[in-house]
Amino acid sequence: MVEQSDRAPLLDWEEIPSTRVPEQRRDLSPTGRRALGSTAPGTGWSSSPGATAVSVAVNEQVFEAAPEPACWTGIQKKEEDSSPELRDWGSSSSSSSPKIPQWEEKDQILAVFVVAFDTRSGNMVEWCLPQDVDLEGVEFKSMASGSHRISSDFIYFRKGSYFGLACFANMPVESELERGARMKSVGILSPSYTLLYRYMHFLENQVRHQLEAPGHYSQLEAFYEDKKAVLPTGNGTVNSHQPVYCLQMINKCMHPEMKITHPAGCMSQFIKFFGEQIIILWKFALLRKRILIFSPPPVGVVCYRVYCCCCLANVSIPGIGVSVPEFRPFFYINVADIEALETEVSYVACTTEKIFEEKKDLYDIYVDNQNVKTHHDNLQPLLRINTADRDKYRKLSEQRQVLLYSQEVDGDCNGSEEDLFILFFMEQNNRIFQMLLEVSSSQDKTLTEEHMRAMGLDPQGDRTFLMDLLEVYGIDVMLVIDNPCCP
Repeated sequence: MVEQSDRAPLLDWEEIPSTRVPEQRRDLSPTGRRALGSTAPGTGWSSSPGATAVSVAVNEQVFEAAPEPACWTGIQKKEEDSSPELRDWGSSSSSSSPKIPQWEEKDQILAVFVVAFDTRSGNMVEWCLPQDVDLEGVEFKSMASGSHRISSDFIYFRKGSYFGLACFANMPVESELERGARMKSVGILSPSYTLLYRYMHFLENQVRHQLEAPGHYSQLEAFYEDKKAVLPTGNGTVNSHQPVYCLQMINKCMHPEMKITHPAGCMSQFIKFFGEQIIILWKFALLRKRILIFSPPPVGVVCYRVYCCCCLANVSIPGIGVSVPEFRPFFYINVADIEALETEVSYVACTTEKIFEEKKDLYDIYVDNQNVKTHHDNLQPLLRINTADRDKYRKLSEQRQVLLYSQEVDGDCNGSEEDLFILFFMEQNNRIFQMLLEVSSSQDKTLTEEHMRAMGLDPQGDRTFLMDLLEVYGIDVMLVIDNPCCP
């Protein structure tokens, strides 16, 4: 959670500029966005149709790219004083190093709202801008079930094709009508979640302000007028020709940012929390399974686990993943989302409602604390960690230790754990699919044990995983590895 300050709400908020943001800016479409070179969907952009893929040459390789790469870095929030004037909202500083071409997304706030808990009516939207915006269900998404037991939280969620961030606070009051507690959330909607972190500090202070001085919305009104987006028209797409850039360091633009305010970074926490189970989640993510993560409140850190799961499936080989289901982050969900989930074939989400565990038709993988389980018999073998899995996790741990040592001893700040984590799994994925494509283009199309070892897979322990992978991605090869368990 963000450390709260005692300063006034308006003065206490600032947008946190990226440490590697360029001076140049370009108009960005809110639709059809994906990370450059990545075929893993659900990485921060809306899934609306209309995005035209392009290619970009990098280091003599050609990568497919969606029109809008969103590059980012950094995990620690700057504690700098910002100007209180409203005209300074949205100001950002550019990097002093022009070596790496980068892009900055424009502010696109679709709605601002305040949700309150009423002892008679339950959760309700107390105020919003614009007044005609469809916020059905937001009152439950922005105030997680069970939040009455905690003092504060932040929640990422999905509303249709848009993303939201809300900050919740619970303040004791001497009021019989409110039953001794006043609970509210202040949130925003945007076409993308990659910039929502910028406003977390502001939303935290605004929800505190709403608790202490209910009914005063002038600061929220000014914020919305400054940040409101121009909504797309017609079929929901924006007709614009996006430029193609040649990147000097493509690894800096392979993934979007979901800023975390914990100084250790969300990837580091993700690795420490799941340990070797990360490899199991990696396989299910690559197979585009429906993954549901349960945790009691607070739900903010669990939303980061959703993001980390999505990052496991990135692939930068052209053509891979085009025909497979989109791996969509839903972030926090509740019983109001059941109808929407019934039609989803691939997603990652988190919930605080234990009742979801009983609704097995809505998910393939259920994660409770560090316990990863499935009710599908054919997926049971994927829950067992094999020798190749342990080897992958050992290599990841070793690379992390080398990075941490270089940062501590040499003061090397060029890399981050986020970069290392995402690129590690992207390289694993690329190695697998590159080998499968080579075998599928050969004459006999025979996949041997040597091929599996070259892909970093266990010839026996990963047999089921590989067979499912071939089926999901429609790759035509012949798996001839003998199974010692069969006669």
